[in-house]
Amino acid sequence: MVSSPHEALHRIFRTDPGLFARLLPRAGIVFPEHTAIEPLDTDLTEIRPLERRVDSVFRVRVAGEEGGFVLAVESQGKPDPDKHRSWTYYLAHLYAKYRLPPFLLVVCKDKATASWAAEPIRVGRGFHTSMVVFPLVLGPGVLPAITEADEAARDLGVAVFSALAYARDPGLTAILDALASGVADDAERSGSRDSAEAEEAGDMDRVDWAEIVEIGLGEGPGRDYWRHLMATYTPNFPGSNTIVEESWLEGRAKGQSEGKAEGKAEGKAEDILHILEVRGIEVSDSVRERVADCTDLDVLGTWLDRSLSVTHAEELFGEE
Repeated sequence: MVSSPHEALHRIFRTDPGLFARLLPRAGIVFPEHTAIEPLDTDLTEIRPLERRVDSVFRVRVAGEEGGFVLAVESQGKPDPDKHRSWTYYLAHLYAKYRLPPFLLVVCKDKATASWAAEPIRVGRGFHTSMVVFPLVLGPGVLPAITEADEAARDLGVAVFSALAYARDPGLTAILDALASGVADDAERSGSRDSAEAEEAGDMDRVDWAEIVEIGLGEGPGRDYWRHLMATYTPNFPGSNTIVEESWLEGRAKGQSEGKAEGKAEGKAEDILHILEVRGIEVSDSVRERVADCTDLDVLGTWLDRSLSVTHAEELFGEE
């Protein structure tokens, strides 16, 4: 199982290798028809005492092509010029080791890093370019965020990656709401799928997906909010009884079960107040009353996003 946010962003592909073929086309990257995708050894160390290790490596077998190709996956948290040298080395070494065309896929959690990673890497001087590397990139701004529950339920692997890629985005709560609801919808439909359909969809146990999301989000309010959601949708989810109080469960369950706007508004208001309390933010009576009395779902959604990062409860309302 994955052990950190960095690991989660690339290990998700080792958990579900078929995710490449379902995810890359969403970013406008054509992925060929394939017969198999196999994880390879990530150790690129040579005999010399110089260790270089790529995050994940896969061999993609393509019908009609001898050998297929090699796909190296790197999880990148911030721009790092030193990585350009490492990435060119990885591709050259993989090309020499496997004698197959190598490709580099960089997965990121913020738009600035994704934009930086997508820039071609040119090796040479002004008078001549010896090599150019064109990385493939997945991350915010490249992939659309998944905020609809039905879309999340259709492919939990893609929805989970969306949540990890947008973990630092202000709209994370909407993404997690859709994913949590998708997990519940998938649980209801999983019993009706045959084994062939499950394999084609890259199905995993929904609790395993939920744990990958928790680890991938890292410490912070986003993870707390995900645990709140899982306490409602998956009562046995690890950690569900550690920070979730009975009042949260009742309020959230009410907001999810009632189809009327009033019930949804009440549920969102409970979410906002509980997140502030979990984060140790002092909530005055006036703030509590204003949040509880609001019935505008759009406004409550904005306040919910802000509740993950504000330092004072009054900042929920911005300049309103």
